[in-house]
Amino acid sequence: MKKTCIALYITAIITMAVITIVEKYQGTGFVSTHCYGAWWFSLLWAMLAAAAIFYIIQQRMRRWWLITLHASFVLILLGALLTHLTSQRGVVHLRTGVPTNNYTIWENGEIHERILPFTLTLNKFEMSLHPGTNAPADYTSQVTLIDGDKQSDFVVSMNNIHSYRGIRFYQMSYDRDGLGTTLTTNHDPYGIPVTYTGYALLFISLIYMLIDPRGTFRRLLRMLSVLALLQIALPGNAQTTLPPTTAAKIGELHILYNDRICPLQTYALDFTKKLYGKSHYGPYTAEQVLTGFIFWGDEWCNEPIVRIKGGDLKHTLDLPDYASVNSFFVPAMGGYILGPYVEQYYQGNHDGFHKQAAQIDDRLNLIMQLRRGAPLKVFPWTSRKQTVWLAPTDAMPSDMPADHQQYVANVFTLLLQEAQAGNFARMEEIVDKMLRYQQANAGTTLPSERVTAAERLYNMLPLATILFMVNLTLGFLSFFLYLLQQRRNSHYLLLQRAQQGVFILSWAALSFTLALRWVICSRVPMSNGYETMLVMAWFVMIVTLLLSARSTSRSSQLGTLVLSFGFLLSGFFLLVSHINQMDPQITHVMPVLNSPLLSIHVSIIMMAYALLSLTFICALVGLLLRREAEQLAVLSRVFLYPALTTLGLGIFIGAVWANMSWGTYWSWDPKETWALITLMTYAAVVHTQSLPLFRKPLVYHAYMLAAFLTLLMTYFGVNYFLGGMHSYA
Repeated sequence: MKKTCIALYITAIITMAVITIVEKYQGTGFVSTHCYGAWWFSLLWAMLAAAAIFYIIQQRMRRWWLITLHASFVLILLGALLTHLTSQRGVVHLRTGVPTNNYTIWENGEIHERILPFTLTLNKFEMSLHPGTNAPADYTSQVTLIDGDKQSDFVVSMNNIHSYRGIRFYQMSYDRDGLGTTLTTNHDPYGIPVTYTGYALLFISLIYMLIDPRGTFRRLLRMLSVLALLQIALPGNAQTTLPPTTAAKIGELHILYNDRICPLQTYALDFTKKLYGKSHYGPYTAEQVLTGFIFWGDEWCNEPIVRIKGGDLKHTLDLPDYASVNSFFVPAMGGYILGPYVEQYYQGNHDGFHKQAAQIDDRLNLIMQLRRGAPLKVFPWTSRKQTVWLAPTDAMPSDMPADHQQYVANVFTLLLQEAQAGNFARMEEIVDKMLRYQQANAGTTLPSERVTAAERLYNMLPLATILFMVNLTLGFLSFFLYLLQQRRNSHYLLLQRAQQGVFILSWAALSFTLALRWVICSRVPMSNGYETMLVMAWFVMIVTLLLSARSTSRSSQLGTLVLSFGFLLSGFFLLVSHINQMDPQITHVMPVLNSPLLSIHVSIIMMAYALLSLTFICALVGLLLRREAEQLAVLSRVFLYPALTTLGLGIFIGAVWANMSWGTYWSWDPKETWALITLMTYAAVVHTQSLPLFRKPLVYHAYMLAAFLTLLMTYFGVNYFLGGMHSYA
């Protein structure tokens, strides 16, 4: 029976992994019908559950929390089966003032109409925007329900459902004219309560697994204490630029950028980073670069500021590492030398050569748009409680007074005249008047002084960039110190205390960075890849501090090893946050993500990933330094048990959030599927009674090294290869 369980367990993991690859090429609809919804897939899980039940009975498992832990998975599978067999999910389309009792369902590859036992009428649909922007904040449908003699009004919005007679309504989409809405309906009277019961048992069992005084985790902590006692290209020289103080004054203006109101300094930093790859250009600040292109565009178009990465295009066209804008416009070669390649890219040729041509073209377009003044939306106008932000080249609102229109159209021309005349003090006076104009005409769209100050401070202190260099460097130094201690069999407690002090300062700096982003965007900073990498590094550092404090009191060697792990891993995550696919820009989140459960779900998942990453470091070092393998295996398991707990809880909370947001607690999205694969892969190694092979330290480390690939696939592979609705995370 044990071999049968193992075979089915491995088959389930491999099957899910293969299906996610098939989905990449065949589409979600195909795998939903032919894989996840197929009889053989349900049979596979049923066989695995039955085999596991028989094996547990054979083993005569007695600890109640182990029984409930495994029973919870059986209940979750049973709930999923009930949902699959008995639930009915549909879509109802409503138009304002038109009563409707029809809804449609997708069944057996065809659309069918069904009748609701009551009538719905849309009174009003409203899409609310973040003040002064076009970024949606929420979608709201106000509906009247008539059931015989009963009449009631309800509101459905993102993350705010309504339930009546066992049917739940979710906001799905809306008509372009704003006079209609589409709601998702879900009737699942049996599957949800059974599944939620399974989730509750899972929650209780996982928590008790960590606190059980006779459990494996507590025994590992005691063992860890015993082992500790046993000492286990150069820029050009642009002369036409504003003084730093004058450029910084212009950076104080607010601008509509990325669908939010922020300091112009933020736009300048993003502009410079996209062009040059850094937040400055030689001795020039980002504000000086931006204003240089605004007021001395011809001169700055000769500056080698456009970064050219290695690739086929760079080699073919013999481009330097940094090129000027004008170097891409050669009359002898027909004008714009990238033009034909960019056109071929948009016609479907997406090889590396043409993709790089399109990327460089995007950077050049940033400059061309700026020289036309299109991005400079720094002039607010409020009328009838609605605020728009205008650039000098925009069409002016019809109700805007002529003197305001003239001011908006001409103030940058006035700044240009003063800049070219060298009257920088006069420029600062004009900017002060522009700031007062913004305060007088922005309505409620201007961020508070506290938020603005936080963003300016965040822009001036690139702590995340500094910390990844500091942490990686100190990580290697700490590891070298550990090896020196091992070789000389000596202690460096004072030096380790100094390391711990630096580590605390590094953690405080990262905490400060996350706090600033929290203040700036008015949400927990966990909504994109960049932020989750920062949060994961933060969790790694918290775990390191707690464990190093415990280790230091018993062994400076073990404390040094833990600190080196913490430095290296947090530095690695901070480094990953700086790769090109990670976007550090601060933006509004999609309305569906505006839920407190999102913050809880992501933070717990990030804690799990951080702990599992520490097991990877233990495995790597354990295989390299084999005489330390046993001690590192104990340390790794100390990380593993809370990692499995937090990963299980994170998946559970994510399922509840999904059920509240779009009516299904599990949709076999690639991220969900790979999170389950990761949980199952890592859970196998804790079954040392059934799988005694994992008691051998080297076997254990080798497995953990391989298991880490599932975590990499869950986070990076899904985000940048498989896609899916979780690919923003």
